[in-house]
Amino acid sequence: MSSFPWERDLAAFVRRRLRGPDVPPSHGYDHVRRVVSLCEFIGRREGADLEVLLAAAWLHDVGRPEEERTGRDHARVSARIAARVLPSLGFPRDKLDDVVHAIEAHRYSTGPEPRTLEARILQDADNLDAMGAVGIARCFCVVGERGTSLEDGIQHFHEKLLRLPRLMHTETARRLARARARRLLAFLDWFRDETEMRS
Repeated sequence: MSSFPWERDLAAFVRRRLRGPDVPPSHGYDHVRRVVSLCEFIGRREGADLEVLLAAAWLHDVGRPEEERTGRDHARVSARIAARVLPSLGFPRDKLDDVVHAIEAHRYSTGPEPRTLEARILQDADNLDAMGAVGIARCFCVVGERGTSLEDGIQHFHEKLLRLPRLMHTETARRLARARARRLLAFLDWFRDETEMRS
């Protein structure tokens, strides 16, 4: 586990921000911690600048509460918060632009195209956390948060989750995504067995 001088204080800041009724459980502090761990795992294997990558990972969803309240894109809000908070924690100013870009680009569906290795890894890690056993749990968290149905959750597997492996930028993430996709497919088989009473 890496430990930069600013990291402990940054983690505490993120934990404080991601509390309360405006933070959906599917995108809370636990999600951020998993993305940080995935970024470190992938970043070490892909030769990333871990200082840039981990700062971006810690802050990538810190704007979620504002999106929940106002509908403003949390990636842009999070990038703006990063630009304000990181210098006060002693983060190197010459790396700040790369952190801001990685945060702005982490949403594959709405953000700009990730143009740095660190931005690509952050997007990969965020997408990986939507797959596998964790992804299944988060998918049905979202069902509860939105008040939709199990069928809507299953549809989400087909519309988004099973398409994510093709969107991975790094070889390390592609390997992880293949394993997690197999877990999604196994779950779908089990779900069909139980709902259609197949023998």
